[in-house]
Amino acid sequence: MTPKIITPVTSPVIPLAEIRQHLRLDLLGGSTHPDDSLIEGYLLAAREYAEHYTQRSIGAQTLELALDKFPDAGIELPLGAASITSIKYTDTSLVLQTIESTDYVLDDYSFTHWAIPVSVWPTPAEVANAVKVRYVTPATFSPAVKTALLLTVAHLYENREAVGTDRMAEVPLSVDALLNTARTWQL
Repeated sequence: MTPKIITPVTSPVIPLAEIRQHLRLDLLGGSTHPDDSLIEGYLLAAREYAEHYTQRSIGAQTLELALDKFPDAGIELPLGAASITSIKYTDTSLVLQTIESTDYVLDDYSFTHWAIPVSVWPTPAEVANAVKVRYVTPATFSPAVKTALLLTVAHLYENREAVGTDRMAEVPLSVDALLNTARTWQL
């Protein structure tokens, strides 16, 4: 149940100036640093690692989840949801239908977010990806996650070469400990 990215995170989740400060980089009187594009790449890698590890979105993005049918109860929204844009389904006549927003609610109170029907879900056609839920993930994240991102960027920046060293084998233990505060744990 992996959602498709419709609109990715479009801006850095941490301002470049703040990352430069964390890395103790001197701008030498300018407004840019020669390693800025490298640092931006490391931030992207750190964010993707954090999302994979926590199973939570780090920054706002639009996702679409496709299902073959409606579940008996609610629809779990992977990576979390701040809002639901639409729920569409292919009906038994093979016509695409949009469910009214008043016919479902977003449960974002619990750690796992859900789309829950007000009464019951309609009956879709028996075709692949008959149900599609489009939603926007939360833009904000905790200070612990932000710190983990900064530590990961610093680790990648300081350990660019993996040849002859095992320091690149793992991110610092503190990163995973910080990300555990936001991780979706399976019971």
